[in-house]
Amino acid sequence: MSVRILICEDNPLIALDLQAIVESDGHEVVGVCDSTEAARAMLAAPVDFALLDVDLTDGKSYAVAQALAARGVPYAFVSATRPSELPEDLRDATFVAKPYREDAILRAVSRH
Repeated sequence: MSVRILICEDNPLIALDLQAIVESDGHEVVGVCDSTEAARAMLAAPVDFALLDVDLTDGKSYAVAQALAARGVPYAFVSATRPSELPEDLRDATFVAKPYREDAILRAVSRH
């Protein structure tokens, strides 16, 4: 089943890698953005799942995670930040540590 995925990652090389990984598994990437652009991307095209870096050039992605949760959209953090450093209300989220493996990204997507 194809999943529509929002990627919120400010490093272009990592964003392209994540996009290639999920597209190779048959999923559709509906946007690659930072946290400022995420709200517009979510309104422009509904998403089924999101991959979020924690530390972005325009701040943390916590507000994006909370907005996704409010819409009932599952997400996973893909970050070098430790899960224990996340705000308490976000610590139950799926977490993939950087550097990541392709299979870890695909497992995170397939859980949702």
